[in-house]
Amino acid sequence: MLNEKSALFIDDLISRYGKLAECKESITQAAEILTACARRGGTILIGGNGGSSADSDHIVGELMKGFILKRELVADDQATLMAFGEDGELLAKKLQYGIKAISLSEHSALSTAVLNDNGADLAFAQAVYNYACEGDVLIAISTSGNARNLRLATLAAKAKRAQSILLTGKSGGALATLTDVAIKVPETETYLIQELYFPVYHTLCIVVENELFG
Repeated sequence: MLNEKSALFIDDLISRYGKLAECKESITQAAEILTACARRGGTILIGGNGGSSADSDHIVGELMKGFILKRELVADDQATLMAFGEDGELLAKKLQYGIKAISLSEHSALSTAVLNDNGADLAFAQAVYNYACEGDVLIAISTSGNARNLRLATLAAKAKRAQSILLTGKSGGALATLTDVAIKVPETETYLIQELYFPVYHTLCIVVENELFG
């Protein structure tokens, strides 16, 4: 269950993007899953192709450092760093707490090795199978909901008892029945689907940050 302020962030999203009202329940469920993962120190794995790959990187950037909050280190953690002298003082002052997240697109050596040896569709699955632990979360971003590499990655996540969230378009595709939660934004054109991804995943990042650091 999300706190009152987190619920207001989601309400604000719906007020600004009225057509997302039909996604409110799935967005809330996704936020709860991501929050539970982050609270236990789990890892959020994110993958997509093309523009969705860029979205994966963007989400990692918002999760791994302060987004709308500063996430400053507590005194004990600052003191540990300050023991290292001048550089330690800099770290104590500037470092922030993060929410562990990995973009599956940022593994060029692994991806090309898998492509060469096993086939391109297996690259994400190879990373997920070896990164994921029980309680972690895979976010699959696919405008069609039918990307085979993300389907295989989702199956790998299930094998490791990790949960999965899909960001996709109106039809949902095959992945909508495979993932634990499917956020199906109400558009069918690729660029329009992607335009609605942006406020959705920003809100998810804001909510998780608020739940942990607000």
